[in-house]
Amino acid sequence: MNLLQLFDLSLKGRADAPALEWQGRTYTFGELEVRSNRVAHALLARGCTKGDRLGVYLANSVEMVDLFLACVKLGVIFVPINILYREREIAHIVEDAGPREVIRGDVPYAGDTSRPAAALDGDTPAAIIYTSGTTGASKGAVLTHNNFAANAVNLLTVWQISDRDRFLLPLPLFHIHALGNGLHCWLMSGCRMRLLERFDHTKATAELLDFKPTLLFGVPTVYVRLLDTPPDAAREIGASMRLCVSGSAPLPPHVLQGFRSLFGQTILERYGMTETFMTISNPYVGERRAGTVGFPLPGVSVRIEDGELLVKSPTLFSGYWRRSDSPFTADGYFRTGDMAVVSADGYYTLLGRKSDLIISGGFNIYPREIEELLLEQQGVAEAAVVGVEDEVRGEVPVAFLVGDFEARDLERVCREQLASFKVPRRFVKVNSIPRTALGKVQKHLLK
Repeated sequence: MNLLQLFDLSLKGRADAPALEWQGRTYTFGELEVRSNRVAHALLARGCTKGDRLGVYLANSVEMVDLFLACVKLGVIFVPINILYREREIAHIVEDAGPREVIRGDVPYAGDTSRPAAALDGDTPAAIIYTSGTTGASKGAVLTHNNFAANAVNLLTVWQISDRDRFLLPLPLFHIHALGNGLHCWLMSGCRMRLLERFDHTKATAELLDFKPTLLFGVPTVYVRLLDTPPDAAREIGASMRLCVSGSAPLPPHVLQGFRSLFGQTILERYGMTETFMTISNPYVGERRAGTVGFPLPGVSVRIEDGELLVKSPTLFSGYWRRSDSPFTADGYFRTGDMAVVSADGYYTLLGRKSDLIISGGFNIYPREIEELLLEQQGVAEAAVVGVEDEVRGEVPVAFLVGDFEARDLERVCREQLASFKVPRRFVKVNSIPRTALGKVQKHLLK
């Protein structure tokens, strides 16, 4: 089975149902079917055929949805490009992926509304999504129809997503979070989705009150901003909400607790990455434990080796584009690069990236433990801890912080609650902490 057969549950089976709200207009699933057919014929006319790559450098829009559906219908491989990238970063992706063309502005349309035919199966590549490149040049993860389908079927099941949901999506479609989770859960469930060009915290309260979503996918930054919502409005929003999901970066426990107090909703934190899709999730029914990412999803095998999380599942990518070296172990597991521990009752907790591990005087230091303590302190809005070279200890931790604080107060708290070797040697105040579009801290820039 291919993605198109699953999308047809909505594109054809719910043709007259409201599907997508975009900038004040509502499109039915049938209208999206016709629009994407036109785009598919336009791409055919420009020489695009099955196996070709199509670069897409666009902000969120109905046209980006049209392009993705058109690519699926043709067997053309969709290559979304982060709109925050500039010439050097774009050039790397274009050179590596070798797309037939890159769509950067107007989306081509043609008059033919019939669906073009293409031979597709579950192993057909659907997209190449480039990793965020926080430590070097980004690599293209090749994702098949089966990968996308297995991921969405899992999420529809465990998060109980259905055509009764009203889904608000404020995340960028160039990222796996919105494309792989958001777009596919929407198309396969047939729910009503309001797509935003981006998350704007100044308009968030009005947007939520107007749309009254039952389902929201966000990153921690979204939920931090929503803590500024007036209490009366928050209670009204929370009353209609069914599920708020957070991912793409660690969710500080105090944010989960603050959101629950304000909105009456407990955020569901989960774990995944471009190469693996979603692999671990807190339960929909049961304890959503702060600071953890929950249990492996159905069909997902997980193990920890030397502190590193390894994953094998039907959602696992087929490899990196144009890279001959295998990213898999001999028995098919993918090394995530994330350090983790598991509790006696099966909840997984992430400790940070393996590359972020600080080894100071022979002791292992996981920055996330220090960051979470700092974020609990009054006046600290953001925190990132990195290892800095030291002649005596090899590395020592240094904290970079945004907010209004006294370094001596933070040092005192750290000395009271952490082992001495974990206490940051400096507390550096900065105006902002560099992040990717999805909120991941770029620690190499801090170093």
